[in-house]
Amino acid sequence: MEKLLYGVAYYDEYMPYERLDKDIQMMKDAGINVVRIAESTWSTHEPQNGVFDFSSVDRVLDAMHEAGIQVIVGTPTYAVPTWMVKEHPDVLATTSQGPGKYGARQIMDITHPTYLFYAERIIRKLISRVSTHPAVIGYQTDNETKHYNTAGDNVQLQFVKYMRNKFSSLDELNKEFGLDYWSNRINSWEDFPSVVGTINGSLGAEFAKFQRQLVTNFLAWQVGIVNEYKQEGQFVTQNFDFDWRGYSYGIQGDVDHFAASKPFDITSVDIYHPSQDDLTGIEISFGGDVARSTKQSNYLVLETEAQAFWHWVPYPGQLRLQAFSHLASGANMVAYWHWHSLHNSFETYWKGLLSHDFEPNPVYNEAKSIGRDFARLSPKLVNLKKKNRVAVLFSNEALTSIKWFGFNFTSDKNYNDVVRWMYDELYKMNVGCDLINPSVESYAEYDVLVVPALYAASDALLEKLNQFVQDGGHIVYSFKSGFANEHIKVRSTRQPGLISEACGISYNLFVEPKHVSLRDDPYGVGEEQNQVHTWMELITPTTAEVLAWYDHPHWGEYAAITQNAYGKGKATYVGCYTSSAVIRKVLERVMKEAGVWGADQELAFPIIVKTGVNDQGNTIRYYLNYADEAASFVNAYGEGTELLAGTPIAAGEKIELEPWGVRIIEQ
Repeated sequence: MEKLLYGVAYYDEYMPYERLDKDIQMMKDAGINVVRIAESTWSTHEPQNGVFDFSSVDRVLDAMHEAGIQVIVGTPTYAVPTWMVKEHPDVLATTSQGPGKYGARQIMDITHPTYLFYAERIIRKLISRVSTHPAVIGYQTDNETKHYNTAGDNVQLQFVKYMRNKFSSLDELNKEFGLDYWSNRINSWEDFPSVVGTINGSLGAEFAKFQRQLVTNFLAWQVGIVNEYKQEGQFVTQNFDFDWRGYSYGIQGDVDHFAASKPFDITSVDIYHPSQDDLTGIEISFGGDVARSTKQSNYLVLETEAQAFWHWVPYPGQLRLQAFSHLASGANMVAYWHWHSLHNSFETYWKGLLSHDFEPNPVYNEAKSIGRDFARLSPKLVNLKKKNRVAVLFSNEALTSIKWFGFNFTSDKNYNDVVRWMYDELYKMNVGCDLINPSVESYAEYDVLVVPALYAASDALLEKLNQFVQDGGHIVYSFKSGFANEHIKVRSTRQPGLISEACGISYNLFVEPKHVSLRDDPYGVGEEQNQVHTWMELITPTTAEVLAWYDHPHWGEYAAITQNAYGKGKATYVGCYTSSAVIRKVLERVMKEAGVWGADQELAFPIIVKTGVNDQGNTIRYYLNYADEAASFVNAYGEGTELLAGTPIAAGEKIELEPWGVRIIEQ
């Protein structure tokens, strides 16, 4: 991109009174140079079947262009109008809970021919109208697209067709999925039952994979339509989201981000996170690492919080810290959802940059300082290139499989908890990493792979990981890795299956830990942090060095954490759910052994360091203070320039960071 984009979602249609010119004036004052429009208002643009009214779009485009503000136009297909549901109630998705009820967004069946007919029509009408407008720089297809658990009769028929293409015979399917159990065997394709009520994890997980493919196909279909109208220099993107825990927490289980992002020119995401005393920057980093890794390129943050909820209103300095944290992970755009706080309906108290009174406020005023710095420093900060030596390997298939076969009957932990257990400590140690999935062809560019709970994986994937170690790489596996194949069929060998030799271990017993710790506190973390919880595997080392044994009257003969030399590399296996303090020590050891340790890692949370290379070929180092107290660090590199203040920095110079402060050094 030529410049950093600083923006907001703008809904002229929601305004309680006319104020477009005033809004634009305030946007200009804040350095806003892009707005995102139209993705949520299908019923405004098509109030009745075949009756179109794009006047709100036209006036916003014209006014923004006159003001020099660029526009991203969204296809308004994620919230269906009332007339469509009245005429065709079956466009609403039928889920395991039954037929859908009108009201919320994202309640339609994205495969329904009638819905697709109307969606294509509104897309073509809107995009053909706006594509040549000089304000338009790009398009967003749909919004936060998922499959919405669609599972009606028409979807079941598509799934049967999918299965017939995947398996050569029903005998093969029955054997691979274990369908003889409880008389689930399918003896005729015509008898294939709805999977809504299945108790078979293999079948249920395959249906979830099929549903993710529906999302991939739907988005590719929209991109194909928009590309017919896209002009030179314009882009097409999608606003992907993440697993939601009241904020953006982990991998989105309903979408294969890598597959779904392929047809897009650039990947975009929305990232929401805790704030105030709970602001850590982890979610900003995690979401950015996923987005950047989909294309190994820069990405856009189409939505993030301004004020948002009452418990998210940022302390002074936090909005600024957040904005530069996005850039530090490789974002070329930061945009708030949304410009003004809504006066009605479901998201009334998900506040925007402006409060309900539309007056300047401390958050808006802080945004003005961000906008000025984005504009001033854009040539230095846009298109930051990052080359990480560490990757976290995540898997939608593993996520789904652990939904089916979790840890124990009392724990609410799931796959994303294990991912974050490992990722969060890498972040806090300032170990930059990519987040990749099994579709990545080669791991050769990485020195270390971190592999959380790879419960379901093909033989080919596990052999590829073994080869990575043999060729000199370092792997850190967590428990529940290598256990089942890609169809969640448990391997009939000693565990952890095909990675046993590389890890130098085996086991055939696993238990829920009760009053279990690690013998002699091997990592020096203290009694409380030395406990094991949720899951433990009773490991017997074959060739591996034991890094930690269990401390328990009956399980004490078994290893908890091991490391094995295999070929030119090493495989570390963590066979139990430990505290964050322990997994941090394990990861620290591996990073040092792999040579992924330096001055940045000697610093640690709450000082976060992110690096990359800018368009001029210079190194950019972001120093981010995620604390309500001042901090300092010593410039461990050569002389440079602190970009925000424009001051020279000497090698070895001590640099102060105010609470929630940022320093950016170019070298």
